[in-house]
Amino acid sequence: MVRKALLVVVLIVLSFSLIGCQTIQGLGEDIKWIGEKGAEILD
Repeated sequence: MVRKALLVVVLIVLSFSLIGCQTIQGLGEDIKWIGEKGAEILD
């Protein structure tokens, strides 16, 4: 259940970051941020 909720949140955040991101570097930073937040949640 928690994994499904986390997946939904990540997909929503990723969708918004793709819309708001104008460069590949910005996309990389967004993905890094999402990974860090996901790791914090799982710890």
